[in-house]
Amino acid sequence: MRPYKHPTVDQFALERVFQALSDPTRLEIVRHLARVTEATCGELDGGRPKSSMSHHFRILRDAGLVHTRGAGTVHQNTLRRDELNARFPGLLAAILAQSAD
Repeated sequence: MRPYKHPTVDQFALERVFQALSDPTRLEIVRHLARVTEATCGELDGGRPKSSMSHHFRILRDAGLVHTRGAGTVHQNTLRRDELNARFPGLLAAILAQSAD
């Protein structure tokens, strides 16, 4: 399993974060990860095709929202809460405070 590339905190761009969160599926993934320590891709797919989910996770990783690591035959995902708060204080809390419709 190849390791994924993740941006450093100083590479986080507000535009990319907003673009990543503009999709309901990706916002749902972030909200789920905010409630748990980590989750596999399978736990987060909601029955969607693997190819679609790979695309969503790539966008979330590229924006700096999610960290993905290989764990045996699965991928574990965590929300990069501390890093996001360091770069954009209060942003994630404000986003997560909005109710899901």
